[in-house]
Amino acid sequence: MRRRVAITGLGCVTPLGTGAEAFLEGLLGGRSGVGRITLFDPEGLPVKIAGQAQGFDPADHIPAKDARHVARVVPMAIAAAGEALASAGIDAERLSLQERRRIAVLLGSGGGPVEFFEKMYGHWYRGELKKASVYAIPTGTIGTLSSEISMRFGLKGPSHVISTGCTSSADAIGYATKAIRYGERDVVLAGGADAIITPGIMTGFSLMQILASSRQEAPETASRPFDAGRDGFVLGEGAWFFVLEEMERALSRGVRLFGEILGTAATCDAYHRVRLDESGEEPARAMTEALEDAGVAPGDVGYVQYHGTGTELNDRIETRATRIALGAHAGRVPGSSVKSQIGHPQGASGAAGLAATLLALNAGFLPPTTNLETPDSECDLDYVPLVARPADVGIALVNGIAFGSKNTALVVRTRRPPGA
Repeated sequence: MRRRVAITGLGCVTPLGTGAEAFLEGLLGGRSGVGRITLFDPEGLPVKIAGQAQGFDPADHIPAKDARHVARVVPMAIAAAGEALASAGIDAERLSLQERRRIAVLLGSGGGPVEFFEKMYGHWYRGELKKASVYAIPTGTIGTLSSEISMRFGLKGPSHVISTGCTSSADAIGYATKAIRYGERDVVLAGGADAIITPGIMTGFSLMQILASSRQEAPETASRPFDAGRDGFVLGEGAWFFVLEEMERALSRGVRLFGEILGTAATCDAYHRVRLDESGEEPARAMTEALEDAGVAPGDVGYVQYHGTGTELNDRIETRATRIALGAHAGRVPGSSVKSQIGHPQGASGAAGLAATLLALNAGFLPPTTNLETPDSECDLDYVPLVARPADVGIALVNGIAFGSKNTALVVRTRRPPGA
């Protein structure tokens, strides 16, 4: 029997602040988390702005003795995962051994510990071996990122990292959904984390000429999904986690429900390392198959959280794909891109979009696509421009698109009480 999948916990570290409440307030206010890079001196870089996790202090979440041995993404992931568990009413310290063995961790990350490894390479090439961590290899391996969460909370179920580029966290949530749906697990801690704002990564993306570069003196205006004046994406960072739980178990515990995952799907254009196929057929198929998996008609969708990076190609083709998937309804359904406020957190994008969707819709509004002043003529849908909009929406579609021609879609239902 196919089981239902509830979302009972949510936690985050974002460019709009740490914690779900700060994220929600930032979304509602249309605030930008994009600014000049302060994690290192960006002088000499062609692009000097990014969406950093504002006010986040790793020392609040990891012992000082461990700080030099782990990547910045580790305390971010631990903080978001801890908030998710707490909001789900799960005290990891009070879990029995059997309960610990039944909880899985599924994390999506595109870059994982690349910031840490870049730092270690710097020590090695400058002849500073004494400054390098003895854990450079295990910490620098992306697969150990989920283990840091498992170790922190004593969770002994499967601990896996999904790394599929910018669809990583959406894919991780999709796999977690199936694990619960078909009885393999009752509870999964799932989400995404990426913290790759580094000199090397910024330089690499600049070489590809896909970073927003024309508004560095006004960084809050730089991330402009669907706007005619967009000139690339703004790199972001953060962590977003969820507790997914079998519905009957969740209801019996009497905990708050953020929502329910109804459907998931993934496809591949099999087309190019970076470019999207102009037809938009495969991202459209991901949406269509996710809706079919959910048992939901296109006309039932009340909101779309777009991947919406702010690159000319992504926004145009995602618009085309949405029209294919939703048909005539596409012109009536509102949607937006959280990247307009936080930048592009790479592999954590899907989790960020899901969190923004759940928090906003449960609070009775649609998050805005900020900086959308002059829509591109080929981006002709309702993207909730500039400011948040009051709304009562039950079913939403969350899109993901990645390098390597990957596409992912999630269909969710919020749990906002009718009339609330």
